[in-house]
Amino acid sequence: MTQHKAATIGAVIPAYQAAPWVGDVVRRTLAVHGAVLVVDDGSTDGTAEVAREAGAEVVSHPENRGKGRALATAFDLLFGRGHEAVITLDADGQHLPEEIPALVSAWRDHGADLVLGSRHHLFADMAAVRRVSNTLSTRGIAILAGEALDDVQTGFRLYTRRLIEVTGFPEARFEAESAVVVRAVRRGFRVVTVPIRLAVVDGRRTSHYRPLVDSARIANAVIRARMEEGS
Repeated sequence: MTQHKAATIGAVIPAYQAAPWVGDVVRRTLAVHGAVLVVDDGSTDGTAEVAREAGAEVVSHPENRGKGRALATAFDLLFGRGHEAVITLDADGQHLPEEIPALVSAWRDHGADLVLGSRHHLFADMAAVRRVSNTLSTRGIAILAGEALDDVQTGFRLYTRRLIEVTGFPEARFEAESAVVVRAVRRGFRVVTVPIRLAVVDGRRTSHYRPLVDSARIANAVIRARMEEGS
């Protein structure tokens, strides 16, 4: 078993137009983790100011570039500081910072390179459209990756520096989180899922996900990633 120090873990909250919720997420993350970076992705509603007042370090994009770009900014900064792993959680309050230890334990105890906070056990409580979307997309991406995974779309994750150094994180928006799973599995990294609780099971009201546009982008990105990695 590989031993890791808690101090080597960074935490990031990518945020866009999240002023009503991000302050509470920051404060609760700080209570669990001790430090948090917020990447404000071009918000115009005061997200950066609220996050800073709550105690986060804040880096702001001058315009909206997408979740993938926000996470790439965080990875460059946090891994550049020497962190061995980075936890990602959403700014809208759906993810519970109190669940961070579950992801860290999977990394420490199972040698995982990518830990996915799984909502699979909660799919039945989601609205029908969201439940079907999550189920079908997860199955499709898992097939392309070549590994049985029960929730590929979750944004509550732990990435290792080694993984990102090898796979990169090139996609701009939501598709980045799906494509990296395919690259990780195809390159032999250990990907594990761990069940998590959610504050709100169906987060459609606070999500910036656009079902048609973003689903098409995800499909294209994971197919490209699979083709890049070959057999």
